[in-house]
Amino acid sequence: MSTIAAIATAPGGAIGIIRVSGTEAINIVNSVFSKDILDAKGYSLHYGQIVEKSPLGEMERGPHIIDDVLVSVFRSPHSYTGEDSIEISCHGSRYILETILSLLIEKGCLLAQPGEFTQRAFLNGKMDLTQAEAVADLIASSNASQHRIAINQMRGGITSRLHELRDKLLHLTSLLELELDFSDHEELEFADRSELEDVALTIEQEITKLLESFSAGNAIKNGIPVAIIGAPNVGKSTLLNALLGDDRAIVSDIQGTTRDLIEDTITIEGRLFRFIDTAGIRHTDDTIENLGIERSLKAAKKARIIILMRDDKHDYPELPQPSALSPQPPVIIKIHNKSDNFQALNGIGIDELKQKLVYSAPSNDDAVVVNQRHKEALTMALADIQRAIAALKQGLSGDLVSEDLRLCIQHLADILGGEGTITTPEVLANIFKHFCVGK
Repeated sequence: MSTIAAIATAPGGAIGIIRVSGTEAINIVNSVFSKDILDAKGYSLHYGQIVEKSPLGEMERGPHIIDDVLVSVFRSPHSYTGEDSIEISCHGSRYILETILSLLIEKGCLLAQPGEFTQRAFLNGKMDLTQAEAVADLIASSNASQHRIAINQMRGGITSRLHELRDKLLHLTSLLELELDFSDHEELEFADRSELEDVALTIEQEITKLLESFSAGNAIKNGIPVAIIGAPNVGKSTLLNALLGDDRAIVSDIQGTTRDLIEDTITIEGRLFRFIDTAGIRHTDDTIENLGIERSLKAAKKARIIILMRDDKHDYPELPQPSALSPQPPVIIKIHNKSDNFQALNGIGIDELKQKLVYSAPSNDDAVVVNQRHKEALTMALADIQRAIAALKQGLSGDLVSEDLRLCIQHLADILGGEGTITTPEVLANIFKHFCVGK
């Protein structure tokens, strides 16, 4: 495989890094480095200069020093990509970075394509597909919650869950193979259909739990949707402005001023919230205002948290039933505005409200699904295991059950990038390891 190089840091910083990876990485960097690193140990640092040797005929001038650098050496397979790798830390000047990169390309490197380092890490078995996807999420994270999700996934949070499911599916498949291969031997004891069903039901519950986590994970990744709901003039727009610390929404004593959804985000204690100021809910003959009210009710159905507002003149409005798109009922925080304890206009009670929002936010301590591709694969795996359970309950042939199990295994393996498919030798090894089938 070719040796690739690329600038790994954003422009404008005091320090820049150029990453090199491939079989010739150490040789190529050695050819432009002032010190010999051919025999350098992995995980070692070396201070020196990147130098460009003078052309023939100008040898008296000596080598041209481009920059003082630190060279980090990583030996295969103990590197990010699994290949011999070098990281050159230099000053962040765009000229210096591009000059060093051009010199490396001149010496035999190819310019890396977007994501190629992580792709090589995946192809070389350094990470599975879920961990590779988490690299992009980690780079894009803008708050503590998004960062924790990405780090958890990079460290194998979802991977470990899927491997646990794989082990259970291996056990279930082994039990089924026993049934198929030894059912005519009455003297042998093996698991009956009830045990098969119990294992399958456990798998179904765990896949369902992972699927249900998508709603929370998606909310954490894109901003926890918070709908501010109430009658006209209870202070919804004033509250939004107070939470954001900015005059984002128009505030007026005229009823129906807010006729469309107004959205903005804010990070509170490391969690990203996406606030939606909605049109006041009331009975009106105004066609445009009614459209705004209809959108308000739709926003309430999809919100994870609803701030329900009232004042001395208006009671809490009736909320619609949660949408099928929002499987978990929203957390409802009730506020009596313009009271002694809460005044949106004067900022009284805003800090307490923020604490309630943080407390009501979905947790990201456990493994959560944030990727649509993972959700689709889990949905198909759930359908597979449910068909297998139905077949077991109906007493259908083990061949039919086995087919659904293999489809379930394949859909879970797709999440990891194909890793995890159960082979026939592995099934047989598991049978002989855990079951006594004769001497």
